[in-house]
Amino acid sequence: MSFPKQIPRAVKELRLHLCQTGKTSQGVRQFIQSQYPSIKSSNPDLKVLIREAAGVEPRAFVRFERGAESVTSLSNLSEKDVASELGRLISSQTPGSA
Repeated sequence: MSFPKQIPRAVKELRLHLCQTGKTSQGVRQFIQSQYPSIKSSNPDLKVLIREAAGVEPRAFVRFERGAESVTSLSNLSEKDVASELGRLISSQTPGSA
């Protein structure tokens, strides 16, 4: 599963936690640099929060309508794997997806 450019309306927020310099966050930093502009242009109303802090474990949080939230670790993943993991998270609670 790859990361969808058009994110379903059921997704209300995408939050990424990462370290600015840590090796475990390298794939997340690359994903943000290459994918963030297209994500925001395709989904202008989606809240995308990027939280950087020294030494934190890279993680992704997806908040859905009605307050449901999913989280996953992104430690030591490549940019492509980060995109796949985010796509999996988004489809995990989105109605009509398998």
